Amino acid sequence: MNSKEFKSLFGSIAKENDYLQAFGGWYKESPECIAVLELQKSKYGDYYMLNIKIFIQGSFDTIYSPTKELIKSPMGDIGKQIIDDVLSFDKAMPDELRKEQLNELFSNTIIPFVSNLMTKANIIDLESKGEITLLSSVKKELEKLMK
Repeated sequence: MNSKEFKSLFGSIAKENDYLQAFGGWYKESPECIAVLELQKSKYGDYYMLNIKIFIQGSFDTIYSPTKELIKSPMGDIGKQIIDDVLSFDKAMPDELRKEQLNELFSNTIIPFVSNLMTKANIIDLESKGEITLLSSVKKELEKLMK
């Protein structure tokens, strides 16, 4: 499997999990947030890094929509970068195993992470438990939105 085939497979699995494709990335919306998945090709090897970005509706007086600027934005209100063997072509892996491990990455990491961050209340709860860290400016915006 080459990287183009992998990106297609990633998109198929994202679509199966209710993500929509736009501008080279995938996104999912809730009334309170937009989650973006973006595969970033490394300059240092034959692998991708997966950037997960969450944008909170109304933060910084912005209503977000899935535009090219949003999908390609270097960061969201909340972010996570995943580097995993399944995203690497520097390590040989049979196609079926890569597909299986990519499905597991969605099931075990991407879906739970994104699902837990699609409401402002959950974001506040996870931050208070120490499960995520918010930039101080994002935390202030979130507190302002919850008043």
